[in-house]
Amino acid sequence: MVSLSTRAHSSAALVLAGVLWGTGGLAGSLLARRAGLHPLAVADYRLLVGGAVATLLLKGRPLPRTADAARRVLAVGALFALFQASYFAAVALSSVSVATMTTIGAAPVIVTLASVRKLRRWTVVSVAGTLAGLVLLQWSPGEAISFGGLGFALLAAAGFATLTLVTAKPVEGLDPLSTTAFGCLTGGLLLLPPAGWSGMAIPLHADVLAIVCYLGVVPTALAYAAYLRGLAGAHPVLGSLSAVLEPLTAAVLSAALLGERLSVTAWCGAAVLVGALAVGYWRPEPR
Repeated sequence: MVSLSTRAHSSAALVLAGVLWGTGGLAGSLLARRAGLHPLAVADYRLLVGGAVATLLLKGRPLPRTADAARRVLAVGALFALFQASYFAAVALSSVSVATMTTIGAAPVIVTLASVRKLRRWTVVSVAGTLAGLVLLQWSPGEAISFGGLGFALLAAAGFATLTLVTAKPVEGLDPLSTTAFGCLTGGLLLLPPAGWSGMAIPLHADVLAIVCYLGVVPTALAYAAYLRGLAGAHPVLGSLSAVLEPLTAAVLSAALLGERLSVTAWCGAAVLVGALAVGYWRPEPR
């Protein structure tokens, strides 16, 4: 049983991770436009730069040389690569809204089915409310749906759900920052062949380099370290639910910074999302 203080710190870390992730989509799309990069190349820069920055923050602290630590780093790296590649494949075959809604909407369901032995009322309300809010926030009536895109989005959701379940169990000597650093580097190296084939050359302009640095530092190194830190004291279902703050933050930022207008339906979806998350944080599923 976790203490109230530990639960509060974990919840704050999960909220921070979701909000920081929400800035990543905006930065990634901006980088793709400014540098003319394929989405796979953007994802690879994100992982490699994020891993490098997190490694610098370790200040020379070595990776624990145990079999458990090695297996955890390899698993996290492979799941990072799977999640990023599948998500961007879903975007390419369908659309950003459909891919995001399917991936982030399906992940809490997968985690719930895999980790909860007995469904409680608060869990059902929180997951159902999250799915409803996400649909209202991002659904576009009349938009064509690609079954290939849905398939890759579900694969991305399975990757993220597995990452959540795997990292919820700590490994001795491997803290959230170390897991983020070496996991991102491993995932970036795994994505390097397909990303390199798509072209990774970028113009050495100050604005482009600033976006690359921001994408690696804020929504990757800091966000994943906060997420893994939050999972240490929270149920995996609550961790996966916090990911829906990503599209919510992205939608609000797009409206505030890019002048995109959100419909009444979208604002209702945002309100439902916040309410569903509040239920989850207020009455979390016992670990």
